[in-house]
Amino acid sequence: MSEEEPRVSRNDSESRYEVHADGKLAGFAEFTQKGTLAVFTHTEIGDEFGGRGLGKVLAKAALDDVVARGDVIVPVCPFIAGYLRKNDGYADHVRWPGEH
Repeated sequence: MSEEEPRVSRNDSESRYEVHADGKLAGFAEFTQKGTLAVFTHTEIGDEFGGRGLGKVLAKAALDDVVARGDVIVPVCPFIAGYLRKNDGYADHVRWPGEH
């Protein structure tokens, strides 16, 4: 049995981006939308899905969607902040916490 490609979707009713793998919810990145600011507050990948790179898949898809919407990323969540520090291309779309 081959593993299906993970897919990421935005769930506005739960205020989070979700990553699904093997037909199940594997993790999520919670955010709060404040006008044009997408404030990422918490990211979590289920233990049984660890070590498969799903956090990176989730972060990239979520951040790319925020940029595509013309919104600004505010990385309160340490995982999202770490992803942004390691991956170029988002600097013009980020407002770090504490910046005005």
